[in-house]
Amino acid sequence: MKIDLNCDLGEGYPNDAELMALISSANIACGYHAGDADTMRRCVGWAVQYGVAIGAHPGFADRENFGRTEVLLPAQGYYDLVFEQLAVLDTAARAAGAALHHVKPHGALYNMATRDPELACAVAQAVLDFNPKLILYGLSGSVSISEAERLGLRTASEVFADRGYQPDGTLMLRAQPGALITEPEKCRQQVLQMVLQHTVTAVGGARAPVRPETVCLHGDGPHAVAFARALRAFLQEYKIDIHAP
Repeated sequence: MKIDLNCDLGEGYPNDAELMALISSANIACGYHAGDADTMRRCVGWAVQYGVAIGAHPGFADRENFGRTEVLLPAQGYYDLVFEQLAVLDTAARAAGAALHHVKPHGALYNMATRDPELACAVAQAVLDFNPKLILYGLSGSVSISEAERLGLRTASEVFADRGYQPDGTLMLRAQPGALITEPEKCRQQVLQMVLQHTVTAVGGARAPVRPETVCLHGDGPHAVAFARALRAFLQEYKIDIHAP
């Protein structure tokens, strides 16, 4: 059995290098919601050093809200938003002699794509047109995955180590109690359940089905490095290989 452990990086937090040594794929901010040419260069360099798959992490150009506020655009606007950011990170990767492996939208763009087929299609089409070999990371069971697969794009269904779930399998809003998991043991138990049982215990106690192909750990949390170390250790304890899709 194998699983991917991915992390959102290059967003201005000081633990990128430490996290890069513990994960198998990195989602690197492309300068819109966070990051700049220097953070992209450094993150790509660390990814090459540690053999980590390089992914683009495109988001809304809204640094004030860290890309977590919904922005309404026409379908072409979402397409251009993603395509332009892929080009930016692709340039950084090529300069390091590396190549992009995957794409994972950030924040509000990611969440909107989980439920809006037109938006999800625009995002997937941008990825497909930029490079049909790229893998799109999206929330397990969401239209982000189904629309990408309909277009013939490769996907990786994502589950979250440090986020609470709704009974329908969607993520809880960050402002809701229990939306952010801060206890390492609870984090480990949630991942274990998702990986081995393909379910997650949602708020209220219901179990929602999931397809765990890649596990996300957020790099902006205060316990990110500790969580990553604990997750890696327990996955290895259960003889689960950590490997990018």
